[in-house]
Parts: sequence; C-alpha cells; structure tokens
Amino acid sequence: MALTITVEGMTCGHCEATVEEALQAVSGVTEATADREAEEATVTGDADAASLVQAVEDAGYTAHA
Repeated sequence: MALTITVEGMTCGHCEATVEEALQAVSGVTEATADREAEEATVTGDADAASLVQAVEDAGYTAHA
C-alpha cells in the first residue's frame, strides 16, 4: 500500500533525508521518499498513518495524513 502525507518545514535536501530516515524507521515501511517542493512524503508498506505522522513530527517537522 502507498500512502502520501503532507510534510511542512522541509527546506533542503538534508531535510528530505531526515524525513525519509524517520519514516523508514517505522515498523512496516518498505520505502519512503520525501519531496520538499511538493511538501509531501510517500510511503510504501503497511504502517498506519498515525505512526508515520508521529515519526515525522518527532523528527521536527509538521505532518498531516
């Protein structure tokens, strides 16, 4: 399953990498990509949206499912 969440606050490539790493650490995630210009991250796997949002927020960004 693929899920796209809104991520606010990414301003550079390092931000994208930080968000991707945070999402990939969530159990059930098989792939995660972040796009600062679109202000979103797309996740493949079977993780629930609440866990993904929490992981992004724990990394210092604002997220919405």
